[in-house]
Amino acid sequence: MVEAFFSHPFLVMALLAGMAASFTGGIVGSYVVVKRIVFISGSIAHSVLGGMGLFLWLKRSYHLEWLSPLQGALVAALASAFLIGWIHLKYREREDTVIAAIWSTGMSIGVVFIALTPGYNVELMNFLFGNILWVSKSDLYMLLGLDALVLGVTLLCHQKFLAICFDETQAALQGTKVPRTYMLLLSLVAISVVILIQVVGAILVIAMLAIPAAIAGTLTTRLTRMMGIAIGLGSLFTIVGLGLSYQMNWPPGATIALTAALFYLGSLIRKRSGRPLFLILKACSKHR
Repeated sequence: MVEAFFSHPFLVMALLAGMAASFTGGIVGSYVVVKRIVFISGSIAHSVLGGMGLFLWLKRSYHLEWLSPLQGALVAALASAFLIGWIHLKYREREDTVIAAIWSTGMSIGVVFIALTPGYNVELMNFLFGNILWVSKSDLYMLLGLDALVLGVTLLCHQKFLAICFDETQAALQGTKVPRTYMLLLSLVAISVVILIQVVGAILVIAMLAIPAAIAGTLTTRLTRMMGIAIGLGSLFTIVGLGLSYQMNWPPGATIALTAALFYLGSLIRKRSGRPLFLILKACSKHR
């Protein structure tokens, strides 16, 4: 397998893309798991289908070659994040229903535009189910740029994110602008979703966003350490998944997600008693 990585450039590109995605997924996924907004993240992840379908339709129908489904995914993800954040802040009692509506609406719009788009839409199918082997240099540069953006925002706003993850009411009393901070956190989630789509596709993106962080939460009680472990686990899942998919001729995105799921199952089996995420929140409150 090591020889294959050095003899096939597309495997090297896939590995680098997986590492880049694991970096952001580990950081933002830790916030997602601790904040318990995996359902919101799932809605963002699946609503991007609408943006991907729309941009592919515009590209094929009006010959706008500079457009790509990934750009549409980014636009749709950010729009969904802002809409869901606004709903969370204004209509908390009906949040779950509206999130489900956004989830289904985004996917429905995507299906409609897929049907209207001329030609065979294999490109969009790769974004849906993941084909990391198609990653180009331009895609990799974009992933690294988004990584840098996520890292910069996290370094500047970590304490504020920490506050709202623990207790939004207490954070507001301490002077944190909760609505703005929450919207910014959801924007990072949206960007992370778009990054991970390159690796495992829109359908399986939640597996790579939440599972590494969930496993890391069983191994430590510090949020920063949890992020580091989640990054390492995401990278490990990418390497193992790519190796298995190459050896067994399986779809790479699905194999990576399945590898993550098997590791998570193993962590549950060997998990000892206790509530690690509760301990993280408790440690965060003491730190503040």
